[in-house]
Amino acid sequence: MQRRHFKQTQSLEERLSQVAKAPARGSQIAAARATREALLRKARQAETGSHMSEWLSSPDWSPPR
Repeated sequence: MQRRHFKQTQSLEERLSQVAKAPARGSQIAAARATREALLRKARQAETGSHMSEWLSSPDWSPPR
């Protein structure tokens, strides 16, 4: 059984630095995703409220009997 050999193009310190920065980038992406989801949820709620208000103020609407 032979070992595979390959030449590293970056030093060990550079590779370790990139690995250390990866979770920070992931957390920034997750925070941006959470913010985006919150904004989308608020937009959907506002749209639903607008539709309900439009429906309630329409002349064809009558209260349930």
